[in-house]
Amino acid sequence: MKRYTQIVLILISFAAFGQKKKPMINPNKAAVIQSVDKHQQELISISDKIWAYAETALLENKSAKELADYAEAQGFTVKRAQAGMPTAFIAEYGSGKPIIGIMGEFDALPGISQKAQPTKEPLQVGAGGHGCGHNLFGAGSLGAAVAIKELIQQGKLKGTIRFYGTPAEESVGGKIYMARDGLFSDLDVCLDWHPDVEIAASTQSSQAMVDFIVEFKGKAAHAAADPWNGRSAVDGLEAFTDGVNMLREHVRPSVRMHYAIMNGGEVPNVVPEYAKVWMWVRDSKREGVEVVFARVKEIAEGAAKIAGVESKVTIQTGDYELLVNRTGATALQKNLEYLGPIEYTAEEIAFAKKIQEVQGGEQTGLDGKIHPLKETQEHPTGGSTDVGDISWIVPEITLVATTAPANTAWHGWSVVACGGMSIGHKGMTLAAKSLAMTMVDLFENEQLRKDVRAEFEQRKGNHVYKAYIPDGPAPVPTPKN
Repeated sequence: MKRYTQIVLILISFAAFGQKKKPMINPNKAAVIQSVDKHQQELISISDKIWAYAETALLENKSAKELADYAEAQGFTVKRAQAGMPTAFIAEYGSGKPIIGIMGEFDALPGISQKAQPTKEPLQVGAGGHGCGHNLFGAGSLGAAVAIKELIQQGKLKGTIRFYGTPAEESVGGKIYMARDGLFSDLDVCLDWHPDVEIAASTQSSQAMVDFIVEFKGKAAHAAADPWNGRSAVDGLEAFTDGVNMLREHVRPSVRMHYAIMNGGEVPNVVPEYAKVWMWVRDSKREGVEVVFARVKEIAEGAAKIAGVESKVTIQTGDYELLVNRTGATALQKNLEYLGPIEYTAEEIAFAKKIQEVQGGEQTGLDGKIHPLKETQEHPTGGSTDVGDISWIVPEITLVATTAPANTAWHGWSVVACGGMSIGHKGMTLAAKSLAMTMVDLFENEQLRKDVRAEFEQRKGNHVYKAYIPDGPAPVPTPKN
């Protein structure tokens, strides 16, 4: 019996030796991990409610209330209806410096309602859906803020934590209006994350963009009886789009131009007196956008002369490119590596592969590993975000976390499906923990804050931020019946 016991002890010792132990972390980081775990079911519940609300830009009334009410219940001071937007809010706890901010989004996309299943079937035909995972974004960021708030409350950290509830990222860019009102100007550092198909401390920029309307006004006439008395606004629109498409040959490879015709006449037998096109111009740098936008405005003027009509160009909004902060990303990377990869169940992997099969993509399942820091590309691919504007005001640290499989359509039903079940929940939980741990670093380490700021100042240079939006308040849409 004694010999048997010795053999068992030796085997246990070998097993323990073979297991890789996590290094010790400071108590505050351990505490924020525990906090996220403690609040995890509450955060999942909030995320799922916002997922079901699926409210589109500037109409996120129930979604914003869900987050703001929870922050208030956790002891934050909440200021609602910020920057003229009913669904924008700020939740704050603590006092004095440093002031660390974290952003959360919660707007859905129109027309992509979907059940939390791996085959396409809407919850409500024609309704919105969270095809970019913003239901997870807002809840995850707030979970990180709550974890920091608890440490400040206990006297273990000093300073201020501030959560920004930012609406309408998918349309007018709510952060831009908040930035114009100076709501980010006193921050030391700001953080955010975004749902993705991989986990990484982001070291990539985004595309700068300008969003504008071009209108043409002519003169109506009978299209058969006296067309010579009319001036066709649609002729102006067609000349404009022809000009834009000719311009495509003469722009840099990083430029993207896309448009949608919003009004192209009413009936064939009337010379149309009004036409409207909605257009975006993007480039990897804001300076490049300005060059192309200037040419596009000249094309609008020329098209109007060709058709004998009037033209008008109206800027709706625009995003700066995101100013990368590799110093901050390096700090975030260390915390991600400590937490380690997301582990998925067989059911979750099967769910992801079924979505990939249905959409005709390679069935690779889910990528839960922690990707290493990547070199920053000079001209990134991808889309635009109003987070870019914030990154020119304050140092910005960004995380991406897996909430859906690769090889599927983003801004589509597949991402909606994953955001309403455990695949999305796991990415959100990892995001909350890693962001909270990185904020612990920022609160505790003054030198890190200085280094992050130094890189920000070097990359920004002498540029003075000016919001790329028209004067006046953000538009408030009327809900559709």
